[in-house]
Amino acid sequence: MDHSEKVEAYYEKEQPFKEALGILRELAIKSGAGETLKWGSPVYTVQGKNIFGIMAFKEHFGIWFFNGVYLKDPLGVLHTGQEKTKAMRHWKFNSTEDIDQNAVLAYMKEAVKNQEKGLEWKPERTEHTIIPALLKNALESDPVLKESFGKLSPYKQREFCEHIETAKQDKTKQRRLEKSLPMIRKGVGLHDKYRP
Repeated sequence: MDHSEKVEAYYEKEQPFKEALGILRELAIKSGAGETLKWGSPVYTVQGKNIFGIMAFKEHFGIWFFNGVYLKDPLGVLHTGQEKTKAMRHWKFNSTEDIDQNAVLAYMKEAVKNQEKGLEWKPERTEHTIIPALLKNALESDPVLKESFGKLSPYKQREFCEHIETAKQDKTKQRRLEKSLPMIRKGVGLHDKYRP
């Protein structure tokens, strides 16, 4: 199944927000962005860059603007995501009636224009990745693991470090470490399976 068939399958799937997602899709197509599927959901792109995505959850559905930090947001409807996604903004809906089609299309078109202007968030890069103690101990006690970790790109190293360190409880950190070690040994990044 190619990308277009997968996108069709996503929108054809029976679920509570099917009609509303169809409306958002029509607006997305009118925005001038190209349509593809990434991370299991429709994503709209310009010049190969992710502009916005349409996703549905149990309680709501919405639009995620990858560089939403640059949107003017005259209606005050955009919300920030996690600390890791500083540039991303999302607009949540609970029903078809919540969709103001003119406003949604205006936000989508603004996002497309912003990309065409080159407005793109560049995350701040830290010079040095701080390796959490648990991972550091594992690396020091296993030279092969240490070598494999060293071969990963700095970005992938940082992903593993943040994944382990951001766990609130020690047992969760330990579980995350145990899940990460076989991936590091194989030279596989934490989120490789989601990357196109």
